[in-house]
This record gives sequence, structure tokens and C-alpha cells, in this order.
Amino acid sequence: MSKTRLEHVNVTVSDPKKSAQMLCDIFGWHIRWEGAAIHNGLTVHVGSESDYIAFYSKGDGKKFNGRSYDQLTGLNHIALVVDDLDATEARVKKAGFITENHRDYEPGRRFYFRDHDNIEFEVVCYG
Repeated sequence: MSKTRLEHVNVTVSDPKKSAQMLCDIFGWHIRWEGAAIHNGLTVHVGSESDYIAFYSKGDGKKFNGRSYDQLTGLNHIALVVDDLDATEARVKKAGFITENHRDYEPGRRFYFRDHDNIEFEVVCYG
């Protein structure tokens, strides 16, 4: 069987450029590409050379008002692995976000935060 890896996830947000810049600031990522997208929208790809998140918006300002955990096909959270959990948490707080649900258990330590679109991110450090 061939080796498989996740390349990207595409998420609808209110402002793709703002969401991408947030991840650049917190995680040291870079914008890989941005441009016109389906349905007259805008997409910004942010991440590393091997994987990324595609942030998309149609620009119509519509927001989802439900909870993702209550919806079929809802996005529950995006998990990111870091080398230094404490330094990353400091950057998250500096960006104005509240960290919560800190857990230390095998195989690693983690915390969660929600961004300006209420997307939940899990940040984990193994080892």
C-alpha cells in the first residue's frame, strides 16, 4: 500500500488574508499562494512547503451561527503540532486569543484556542 499524507484542508472564513496572517504570526508559516477561487471567492494558502490550510471566502459576509459539533460535516477543530508549547501559547495570547482546556497526558501536552471566526485550534507538543 502506498504511503499517504494529508496535504491541505480548505476552510471557509470571513477574511482569508486575516486568518492566514494570524497563522503566519503565531506559527511562523508563510503564505504559499492566494488568488481568485470558485464562486467569485478568494483563497489564501498558508503553511509549510509540504502542507497547508486553504482559507476561503465568498466575501458575502455570511457566518455560520451553529456549533460545528452539532452539524454533519462540521469542522470541530484543527490540530497543529509544535516543538515548544509554552512559547507558542505566549504568541497565541499576544495575538489576543484566550487559551483553554490545557491537558497534559500521553503522548503530549496541549491547549486549545478559538480564532476571530470561532474556529477551534488544538496546539499539541509531543515529548
